Amino acid sequence: MAFATLIAGPTASGKSALAIAVAERGGATVINADSMQVYADLRVLSARPTLAEVARVPHALFGFVPAGEEYSVGRYLADSAPLIAEARAKGRAIVIAGGTGLYFRALTEGLMPSPPIHAAVRAEWRQRAAAGEDLHAALRACDPQRAAALHPQDAPRILRAIELFCATGRTYTEWLRDNPGEPLLRPGEWRGIFLNPPRALLHARIDARFEAMMDEGAPEEVRGLLAHQPPLPANLGVMKAHGVPHLARLLRGEMDRAEAVRLSQRDTRAYARRQVIFARRYLAGKHWQWAESAEEAPRAFSSEVDTGSREENAIK
Repeated sequence: MAFATLIAGPTASGKSALAIAVAERGGATVINADSMQVYADLRVLSARPTLAEVARVPHALFGFVPAGEEYSVGRYLADSAPLIAEARAKGRAIVIAGGTGLYFRALTEGLMPSPPIHAAVRAEWRQRAAAGEDLHAALRACDPQRAAALHPQDAPRILRAIELFCATGRTYTEWLRDNPGEPLLRPGEWRGIFLNPPRALLHARIDARFEAMMDEGAPEEVRGLLAHQPPLPANLGVMKAHGVPHLARLLRGEMDRAEAVRLSQRDTRAYARRQVIFARRYLAGKHWQWAESAEEAPRAFSSEVDTGSREENAIK
């Protein structure tokens, strides 16, 4: 077993079940690599591992961030670094599993170190964002290459690129070229697998899982977020989790249950497509192997673990 086994894939592809199976076989700890599963207030809608699953093997970086805090890839690397260093020093394996492709890329390629940003620059652009300024247009004006690579609604990364330009007078691409980050995982000590089920099967799993989430307390979870004091801004990370915006409208009486479920399922399917598109570009190459299911994982994985039934794997 490699020191680090990386298990990525779109939502509902079977990552959690495979991660636990690999960890059990190798006496490893499962480290989260999902940007929504870090939130303490988002157990159901983030499909966090259950208490029974957590009891099977050690888990880390799950459900520890308060809803009112924004979480970033920089924080993720800072939180992951001591866990990886400790495991390496003790000769213990780790399994890193989740659906946030950027986390895997940062772990294996490094994260660009940010230059110092003056507080006044940060305050100015956050005020302009809060006032409704078109941030994507502002970024296009100073860094069209970075703007073309970002979705117009990706406010955190757009702000970061704008602030970097204001602080250095250099574009994101120029700064990255001269300031490459150091990866936490060294070449040769990790292997990755990307689970990529057939689209029709994955969509069916996504739809069924969201219906199950409704029965498991998803509306109550969103009710808690809406009751948070001080109130949580709509653009905060936890409030943009799939299902939260539409269930919030359901709770406010702005739509019925069927419509809230339909729109949440639609958004989750679209997100799964984006996860696969990102992975084809960045989670590929000789260190990554792709499989349609845990049962069809490469021999190096499947020969080591009992991945369980298809029904068990389908839910995570």
